[in-house]
Amino acid sequence: MIALFHAAQQIQNFLQSQNWEFCFIGGIALQRWGEPRMTQDIDISLITGFENVEQYIDAFLDFLPARIEHPKEFAFKSRVLLLKTQAGIGVDIALAGLPFEQNIIDRGSFFRFLEDCNLYTCSAEDLIVMKAFAERGKDWEDVRGIIIRQNNSLDWEYILNHIQPLADIKEAPGIIDQLEKLKNELGG
Repeated sequence: MIALFHAAQQIQNFLQSQNWEFCFIGGIALQRWGEPRMTQDIDISLITGFENVEQYIDAFLDFLPARIEHPKEFAFKSRVLLLKTQAGIGVDIALAGLPFEQNIIDRGSFFRFLEDCNLYTCSAEDLIVMKAFAERGKDWEDVRGIIIRQNNSLDWEYILNHIQPLADIKEAPGIIDQLEKLKNELGG
């Protein structure tokens, strides 16, 4: 994990040198808010908007190598840039531009993982929203861990207000039901 945190710090230094808006999401944020589990990649949400996205992609491709062929084409299609560090750690850059994504970054904060590693991560509530929206088995386990670890400090009104429109778009009302069930079961 130490190597992962140091790699994330180097990437954060690059992002800050570019004056770009970003935050760490996924496994690194989970180390802060939930039940820690081994994570082997770095997930970042980067505000790029929808125009001039290529400048962000090109700058990152100059900084880190791609881990797939045709990374630009994939990034334009999926809005995710797949890179790796020199040590081979996977880096997923979500090319963000929606108001919800901007809000995630605005609500982020720094957390000191190691003495020399202070990373800007999303909030616990936003991590729950993202993981609930993904709806994978491991994501629900992560949500459970966040609820347990954060106990009664979560802003459930915020969580439910932000997941509802996403669940509606996805036509997945079960997301809300599952969140409510976990909240009630774990006393969130």
